[in-house]
Amino acid sequence: MSGTFGVGPFACQYLVVAGGGSGGGTSATFGGAGGGAGGYLTDSLTLGSGVYSVIVGAGGASSSSGNDGIDSTFLTIVATGGGHGNAGSGGDGRPGGSGGGGTYDGGSGGAGIGGQGFAGGAGTSASGTGGGGGGASEVGEDNNATRGSGGDGLASSITGSSVTRAGGGGGGDRATSGATTFGLGGAGGGGAGASDLNGTPGVDGTANTGSGGGGASNDNLASGAGGSGVVIFVLPTQATASFSAGVTQTSAVVGVNRVYTVTETDPGSTVTIE
Repeated sequence: MSGTFGVGPFACQYLVVAGGGSGGGTSATFGGAGGGAGGYLTDSLTLGSGVYSVIVGAGGASSSSGNDGIDSTFLTIVATGGGHGNAGSGGDGRPGGSGGGGTYDGGSGGAGIGGQGFAGGAGTSASGTGGGGGGASEVGEDNNATRGSGGDGLASSITGSSVTRAGGGGGGDRATSGATTFGLGGAGGGGAGASDLNGTPGVDGTANTGSGGGGASNDNLASGAGGSGVVIFVLPTQATASFSAGVTQTSAVVGVNRVYTVTETDPGSTVTIE
């Protein structure tokens, strides 16, 4: 990487993941749909000394109407929060970095943003299960006669080892007997849907992966919340990075670089690079 001790510009690699959307519904949902993953952006750039914005978006909270994830920001790079899954007959998923799933009887999956994620799965009249939320690498599964699983996330080795993040949430079911039909969470931390048959609520998306939460079931089993996002960036070791109050971060030296992983911030948080 370029730069001499304490003097920019510095080569910088980054990964910015927004908060994931919650699954749809809390009760009487006929299988709430899974939440979409937060937007996923990774690239490299040349960075001069200065003070820069760094914001980690929260995941969408579980509620009867669902909640979108919150955007994450690094410099002027903004990853868009995941769209929440819907609930009830024919409900469309919300658009977002990745879109939330639609519900049975004709609900459409929410759109994803090109370069950040994929659309949620659609609902059909074949099953009461909700569609899966979109993930960073693929669309959520439609709710066919079995299940609506979340789309898989993407793997990155920015920290020195491969980690998959930003999976979509699975749709919840409405079955009290027979085969288990709830949707599985997408690879990368997506939460599984609620299951009436198993008596389990929707699973939250994994924290700091930006994954979507699982959808609610028909039997008052709540949806899962979306997972919070993360901002990771890599600078040469001769650069220094200091953070404003309220930032939770860790750093580690990997070869000739230092990797900074930011997991929580206050509004308006910054990093000073010099």
